[in-house]
Amino acid sequence: MNLENAFVKMEKVRFQHVDYAGIVFYPRFLEMLNGLVEDWFEEALDRPFREMHKTGGIPTVDLKVQFRRAARLGEVLKKCLWVKNLGASSVQLGFRFEDAKGKVCLEGEVMLVNVVIAESRDDIKSQPFSHEIRNKMEPFMIPDSVEENS
Repeated sequence: MNLENAFVKMEKVRFQHVDYAGIVFYPRFLEMLNGLVEDWFEEALDRPFREMHKTGGIPTVDLKVQFRRAARLGEVLKKCLWVKNLGASSVQLGFRFEDAKGKVCLEGEVMLVNVVIAESRDDIKSQPFSHEIRNKMEPFMIPDSVEENS
């Protein structure tokens, strides 16, 4: 798959990530994924979570994960994130974590929805992405048709 438009971060597997066998404990992979999403919003979209969560957020509404191979203590993972589909208030992201040899450890997709939260904190509603954010997301688009043919 051609991931040249993907947002990429490297992460070293640390002791905090692994279980007794020295492999990444599956919930830690999801924490790494959330960190990747948070970095993408801050670094690529200039929309840091610390600002976004004052009035709303971007909760996960759907998550599909496939664990392909174990990642071990000390390995450095290449974490890739891209836009598969961009709706009015939702974005479907693809992700892939690879080891130094390019072998896939984790892959899947996550659906996020842009929301606004009322002052009472009881009412949460989806809200369309601004044109500015949409324009910043579009360069990371890798549609399914491209993905399947690569």
